Amino acid sequence: MPYAFLADLVVSFHFLWILFLIFGGWWGRRYRWVKRIHLAGLVLAFFVETFDWFCPLTHLEVWLREKGDQAGYSGAFIGHYLNQLIYLDASRSLMALLTILLCLVNAWWYLSPPKRR
Repeated sequence: MPYAFLADLVVSFHFLWILFLIFGGWWGRRYRWVKRIHLAGLVLAFFVETFDWFCPLTHLEVWLREKGDQAGYSGAFIGHYLNQLIYLDASRSLMALLTILLCLVNAWWYLSPPKRR
């Protein structure tokens, strides 16, 4: 039972991490330490998606589910629906394209001068 709970925690963290990669530029523009984490995460996401790697969080979740004798992704209610959001049924090329687009948008965001009030 603790393995299933830990796997669901990993799924929840994975979801929050994806949201951070999408929206973290706004926070990263204000705080240098957030910017460093955000850019490192974008680089990792770029390599994961373009070279068909698996995210380390995915490996951790699968390992926890296997240790808990769970088949597939049949976890708790929240974990089940977060899995559907995280692991979209889209082609690898589409996911790579969206990741590259996300990296380009964030590069523009970080490199553009801030507006003065």
